[in-house]
Amino acid sequence: MESTGQNLPQGNHTALMGFILLGFSDVPDLQEFLFGMFLIIYVIILIGNSLIVLIIKVDPSLQKKPMYFFLGNFSSLEIFYVSVTLPRLLIDLCRQNRNISFLACATQMYFFLVFGATECLILTVMAYDRYVAICNPLLYSLLMSNRLCVQLAAGCLMTGFLVHIVFTYQIFSLPFCGSHQLNHFFCDVPPVLQLVCGDIFMIEMLVYVLTVLIIFIPFMLILGSYVKILCTILKLPSATGRAKAFSTCSSHLMVVVLFFGSGIISYLRPKTSHSSETDKFLSLFYTIVTPLFNPMIYCLRNKEVMVALRKFLLK
Repeated sequence: MESTGQNLPQGNHTALMGFILLGFSDVPDLQEFLFGMFLIIYVIILIGNSLIVLIIKVDPSLQKKPMYFFLGNFSSLEIFYVSVTLPRLLIDLCRQNRNISFLACATQMYFFLVFGATECLILTVMAYDRYVAICNPLLYSLLMSNRLCVQLAAGCLMTGFLVHIVFTYQIFSLPFCGSHQLNHFFCDVPPVLQLVCGDIFMIEMLVYVLTVLIIFIPFMLILGSYVKILCTILKLPSATGRAKAFSTCSSHLMVVVLFFGSGIISYLRPKTSHSSETDKFLSLFYTIVTPLFNPMIYCLRNKEVMVALRKFLLK
């Protein structure tokens, strides 16, 4: 049996073995603390985003507005997005065996990329919604019809699913050799590519292209929308109108900066500046910290959501 294993090509051997997610095993004394902290964060994320979805579903005044339709979709995505990585991390913090099969790793990466890309596109659509509402208010009901909102949300999700089937297949078709220890807490693209042997220039170029198309360009479109929104807001004659417009846009802009900023830094950094610890820190930021703050930002900085929340709690 030993000779058979030795004759296997190294790439195939790693594929059969899968990977070992090292996660935070370099700090063994903090395992229980980290488990408790991440568990609390996960529960807060689930409750916070579920509450936003529920409020939008039960409040008639919010149901009629496209902004809250997209916010409900975004909060639903956040629940799926964190559930791809956090439950697995919690399990790994409780056990010694942190093996993850080749197929499980590919599946985790695929759904993480799908939900992440869909969130980027939904945030871009939300910026367009705010742009139309503030810069073209007379055409708002015509341009942002219920049918168009459903089509935009479905289009964002389908784009994420279709694009990353090919991308994930390309990554896991590469030969893996040498160490199968993945110095990360989930199967993200940069740490997985570090275990690939041979020339990965083409796949790295594909990573950059997809990052530009799905993260960088939407981010620039959002910033462009907000430049025009800001110019329009400053021209409003009423101070109350300006304050209301700022309050509805500022929460979305804060989420955009948090989410897109960490994603751009993580995926568009030069390869020479990559380190396992930096990758883990950035990944924590866009997989856990941002989803944690999103419900707080939208609830605390949005008066309509706060009013709907009070009505819901009083019931």
